[in-house]
Amino acid sequence: MSVNRHLDATGLVCPEPVMLLHRAVREAEVGEVIEMLATDPSTARDVPKFCHFLGHELLEQSEEGDTYRYHIRKTA
Repeated sequence: MSVNRHLDATGLVCPEPVMLLHRAVREAEVGEVIEMLATDPSTARDVPKFCHFLGHELLEQSEEGDTYRYHIRKTA
C-alpha cells in the first residue's frame, strides 16, 4: 500500500487525533492514503466512525503495543 501522508497523533487525547485527521483529509486529494498513528485508545472507536460518517475508506486498523495505526483513503 502506498501512503501519501503521515499523521502522528501519538500522545494526543480525544478529540485532538480526530481533529488532526479531519484537517489531513481536507488537505488530501481524492484517492490519497493517510497513515495515522495514535496512542489514545478512543481512536479505535472514533476513527472508524469518522470514516463511516464522512464516507472515507478505512483500509486498515491495527494495534501494536500502545500504538494504533490506521490507513484511510480519501473518497470524493
